[in-house]
Amino acid sequence: MRKVLYVLWTTVWSWVLVAPAMAAGDGERVGENIGNLLGGWAKSLYVGIAAVVALMFLMNRRFADLAVFMVAALIVGGFVMAPNDVAGTVRDIWQTITG
Repeated sequence: MRKVLYVLWTTVWSWVLVAPAMAAGDGERVGENIGNLLGGWAKSLYVGIAAVVALMFLMNRRFADLAVFMVAALIVGGFVMAPNDVAGTVRDIWQTITG
């Protein structure tokens, strides 16, 4: 029975992940579409977890820890969610410093 449920569960999740990627009309780029789909989910999950952790700091009135966490979450989020923009900013700062 467990094996049947496992196969059913795997099949359902496969269709959940592959169907939106194939519905975009780019059947030859299924892997890229799935990557974009999972990337969007990961970004939403990161923001949600960061919000819950920040809320816990706020409810416990640990404002200094909240400030440190928010700065760290913004930096990590910037590197993860917008790596090209961060790379461009670092490049611009470096060119400004070195002339």
